Amino acid sequence: MRLLVSPRDIDEAKSAMEGGADIIDVKNPKEGSLGANFPWIIKEIRKIVPKDIPLSAAIGDFCFKPGTASLAALGAATCGADYIKTGLYGIKSKDEAIEMVYSVSRSIKDYDHDKKVVIAAYSDFERIGSVSPMLLPKICMGYDVDVVMIDTAIKDGRSTLEFMTIDSIKAFIKDSHSSGFEVAIAGSLNMDDIEKLILLNPDIIGVRGIVCGGDRTANIDKNLVRLLKNIVYV
Repeated sequence: MRLLVSPRDIDEAKSAMEGGADIIDVKNPKEGSLGANFPWIIKEIRKIVPKDIPLSAAIGDFCFKPGTASLAALGAATCGADYIKTGLYGIKSKDEAIEMVYSVSRSIKDYDHDKKVVIAAYSDFERIGSVSPMLLPKICMGYDVDVVMIDTAIKDGRSTLEFMTIDSIKAFIKDSHSSGFEVAIAGSLNMDDIEKLILLNPDIIGVRGIVCGGDRTANIDKNLVRLLKNIVYV
């Protein structure tokens, strides 16, 4: 199990690394759950992150714009991201989701097949009218996706475990693993949530707010990252 921490700038990336994060995930919280940061920020962070630490980049919470998403995905890949994360925020149907997944995955894998494609859906999908995360394994099957992810779309302090039961998350992980995908779980997770999720053995646990002292607009605290890393690895 790996700990993914989401910094928004170089200073936060340094704090995440000093705290022992396994994956550095560049995002821009001002632009949403999976808000995209600027190309120069991704490049600058790539320069300071050792090659043995994977760099992830979020490219946005997308409505149905497969062309835009595929260009954004390629941009993140060329800036040095190893994992490229796309959120199916405004995607209303399975067919729309499949077209998005195909377009994003192809743009990344045509550039570099070793880059990892991450497709995210939202535990609070009913609040935004998007596709259920439980559909992700079927949607992504056959499209060169590496990781399927659950996050929260609306960052109002309510966590993924408020919208999905432990049994449903367990089923998601099992279905995803049997389909050949790694699984990442995120979404305003608190310590109690993380202790419960550890027992389900997802591949990646993603955080920001909890390592910012509970306020995702504050700065990442390396000591909180270290504390969480120790809990995840117990």
